[in-house]
Amino acid sequence: MADVDAADPGAQGLVSVLITRQERYGRVRLCGWLVDVWCLGVKDVVGPRVTDERRAAEFTRSYFAAYQAPPLQAPVELARHLVFGAVAYARSLGFEPAPGFQATTGHLGPWTGPSAIGFGRNGKPFFVQGPHDNAAAILTTLERSVGPDNFHFVARA
Repeated sequence: MADVDAADPGAQGLVSVLITRQERYGRVRLCGWLVDVWCLGVKDVVGPRVTDERRAAEFTRSYFAAYQAPPLQAPVELARHLVFGAVAYARSLGFEPAPGFQATTGHLGPWTGPSAIGFGRNGKPFFVQGPHDNAAAILTTLERSVGPDNFHFVARA
């Protein structure tokens, strides 16, 4: 696999993963995951959803619109390692994946683990508060799971 510098300084440890599968009669099945690779694992899921090819292309453009760089195509094996690995990492910290995650796992295919990807930032959990995160509860969970000096965070004022 080639080295890829896909760092987006505004992404703050977030990766969007979208898998589309061609179905019969011009239909496309898609599933997406918003993955916090630094701490919380899967923060949001989309799908599974079936649509036509035109709407799938429109959805794909809008799904990745928040990123400065265009999306990269990657093998489904990488998506598995990223999504399932982030879930395992987050669970080790005391966090469960977003509601609806279980309904999307079949779209990723079978998982045997462990992930070949390292999670956290510089060897530690790093929590960056998003607009819907309960920072107090997340920080309490991190203190309980790894100790008060074993993670970093950025919370909104």
